[in-house]
Order: sequence, then structure tokens, then C-alpha cells
Amino acid sequence: RYTRVLKGHIAIDLALFPQGTAGSQIDAFARQFLWQAGLDYAHGTGHGVGSFLSVHEGPQRIAKSAGGQAGTDQELFAGMILSNEPGYYKQDHFGIRIESLVLVESREIDGAEGDYLGFETLTFVPIDRKLVDKNLLSPSEIAWWDQYHAKVFDILGPQLTGDDLAWLERECAPL
Repeated sequence: RYTRVLKGHIAIDLALFPQGTAGSQIDAFARQFLWQAGLDYAHGTGHGVGSFLSVHEGPQRIAKSAGGQAGTDQELFAGMILSNEPGYYKQDHFGIRIESLVLVESREIDGAEGDYLGFETLTFVPIDRKLVDKNLLSPSEIAWWDQYHAKVFDILGPQLTGDDLAWLERECAPL
């Protein structure tokens, strides 16, 4: 289940979508891997994040549009910040959530018909690797993992020494 949540997190991070797309239209990118196992989560995949106001700041969201959730039909624009936080919860047993913040950015795609957007990751911390089932990951997902953790190490490594640096090096090793 952890790896399925991770695959959803990666899918949102790598998503490319035409300008004019609402968060509800990309929510299934994250949920599809849980759905394939007959699982789901009850919360949104992401919500707007601002500065000095509220942790959940809209109007943008990445969530199912069913149930009339506010912001799910809001078009995503370059410059918006959202969380990327798919999860899974087994009631009375455990919960999984892999979360980061992402910035909506314009993306150049050769041959694209129209303007496209994607996400730039803003949060750089190691993702726990102990529960990752590498056999469930595609080569492109493994490449994402390795590139993401190389960047985490490049950003955080120069600020650490000794045991802390050794820990970071272990956590950021290629999968």
C-alpha cells in the first residue's frame, strides 16, 4: 500500500496538463494505483497553500469533484502552490501519507498544441524507503526517486556533518 501511495505522489509530481485544467481532472492520477487494488482515501490529494494565512488556502484543490468540494473545479494557474499528498488509511490500524508542496509552472512541450502546465517540487526531504516495494515501480518511477533524492542530498548535504550527513547519504542512495 505504501508503494501505491508513492506511485500516486510521483504521478502528480510528473503530471503535465493543458492550461485550463482543474484539480479535479488530475486527482485520479494519484488515486489510480490504489484503485487498482480496490483501495482509496477519503481526503483530497492536494489543497492550496499560501503564506501567513491558512494551511488550507484556496481556491485551488486537487480532489474528487463529487460531493461539491469547494475549489475542485478551480482552474490551476502558473504560480499557484498546492500540496501533493495522496494517502491511505486502514481504520484502527495505520495510515500512510506522502506529502510535499508543489508550484504550478508553465511547461514547454515540443509539438504541443496549446499551453501546458506541470509541477515543480518545493519540499526536499527524504521519503522513507523502508516500505518501498521496488518491484511495483516502473523504470521511470525509479528514475524519479533517484533524481529526487539526488537533489535532496545536493540541497541538504552541504548543511550537515558527521552522523547526520551519513544518515542523509543512506536515505538518499539510489533505489
